[in-house]
Amino acid sequence: MAARILANLILMGSGILLRGFVQAYRQALANASKSGVAQETVQNLRRGSKVMAEAEARQILGISENSTWEEIVKKYDTLFERNAQTGSFYLQSKVHRAKECLEATYQKKGEGATNP
Repeated sequence: MAARILANLILMGSGILLRGFVQAYRQALANASKSGVAQETVQNLRRGSKVMAEAEARQILGISENSTWEEIVKKYDTLFERNAQTGSFYLQSKVHRAKECLEATYQKKGEGATNP
């Protein structure tokens, strides 16, 4: 009889915990959709990768295809600091990913992209 009561308590407890986790997950999704993180994640999944395109990186930093690495770093520093002051972590991360993308591109071209 005690084993049956213990088994029922375990089942009821695990059911309550499972419902709590499901509610917490739903709330996390709702919070993420408010901040725009969910849309970016869905877009990255649709692309099949989190790698930013070079054209998108240039557009984010506001540079042309003929820009030198020094111009890219200067523009990156300006945008990163400006977004640090306004508190926009999302924009900071986009600027950082754009620099990473272009850094990889410039290293492939052998133009000596190094971290300052």
